[in-house]
Amino acid sequence: MSPAVLIRRLAIAAFALCFGVVVLGAYVRLSAAGLGCPDWPGCYGHLTPSGAVASGQEIEADKAWKEMIHRYAAATLGFLIVVIAALSIQYRKQRVVHPGFALGLLGLVVLQGIFGMLTVTWQLKPLIVTAHLLMGLATLALLWWLVLTLTRRQGGAWKVHDSFVGKPLQRARRFALYALLALGLQIALGGWTSSNYAATACPDFPTCQNQWWPETDFKDAFIPWRGLGINYEGGVLDHPARIAVHLTHRLGAVLATLMLLLAGITVLRQPRQVYAHGPSMAMMALLALQLLLGMFTVLRGFPLWLATAHNAGAALLLLSVVTLNRALRPV
Repeated sequence: MSPAVLIRRLAIAAFALCFGVVVLGAYVRLSAAGLGCPDWPGCYGHLTPSGAVASGQEIEADKAWKEMIHRYAAATLGFLIVVIAALSIQYRKQRVVHPGFALGLLGLVVLQGIFGMLTVTWQLKPLIVTAHLLMGLATLALLWWLVLTLTRRQGGAWKVHDSFVGKPLQRARRFALYALLALGLQIALGGWTSSNYAATACPDFPTCQNQWWPETDFKDAFIPWRGLGINYEGGVLDHPARIAVHLTHRLGAVLATLMLLLAGITVLRQPRQVYAHGPSMAMMALLALQLLLGMFTVLRGFPLWLATAHNAGAALLLLSVVTLNRALRPV
C-alpha cells in the first residue's frame, strides 16, 4: 500500500470518527451528562463507570457512561491523528501531507483534550464549553479538508474555465470565505446559547415569549469570565439575559444565511463551473435543512433528538462550506 493511500484511509477514518465525536459531544451536553464523571480523565478515579460502581461510588451510571464513551472516542481520534502526523513526517519526501499541517492538526487535538478536561474540572464554564465545541468542529473541518485534498490529488489537476479566472474567481473565493467566517460566528453563538441553557428562553417562533422583542439583558448575557468555583450546570443567567442570548443566536442565523446564499449564488451564476456547482447546491440544501431543524426544535418543545440533529446539521453545513472553499482552490 502506498503512503498516499494509507494516509488517505487513516484521514477518512479519523474524519468519520471525529464527526461521531462531535455529534456525541452535543448529545452528552444536551442530555445534561457533561458532569456525569466530575473528574478527568477517569470516572470517580476509575477507568470505567463500572469500576466506580464496584468500588461503592454513588453515581448516575447512565450519564457517566455517556460521558466516558465520548472520552474513549475522543482518545481514539487523538491516536489516529498522532499516526497521521507521524506518517507525514516519515514520508515527507513524498509530499503526501505537509508535516506542518499534520502537526498543526495534532496540536489542535491536544489543545482540544485540555479544554475537554477544563470543561469538566471547571464545571461546564460557558467560555470553555464553547471553545471546546469550536475546536472540535475546527478539527472536523481540517480533517475534511485533508480528505478532500488527498482525494483531489488522485483525480488529477485542478481545472477552471477561462471565464472564471481573475475577478470572478477572486469574488467567489472571497464570498466563500466570508460564508465560512459567518457560519463560524453563528456556531459560536449556538455554543454560547447551549452552554448558558438559553435555548428554551424563547419557546415560540418566530416571536419570543409571544413578543417580537421581549425584555432582554445584553449586559449580563455575554460576560465571558465570572470566576472559578461556579457550577454552571443548568445555567446561572437570569431570564432576560437568556432571552438576549437566544435572540442574538437568531439574528446570527439571518446573517449566516445571507452570507451562505451570497456565496452559493455567486458560484452558480458561473454556468461552466460544474466542479463548484455541486458543493454550492449541497450547501444551500443543508442550509435549508438546518433552518428547518432550528425552527422545529423550538416548535416541538426542544426534544433531545431534534436538538442533537440541529447540532449535527451545523456540522454538516460547516463541511459543505469547507467543501466549497476547497473546490475553489487548487491542491
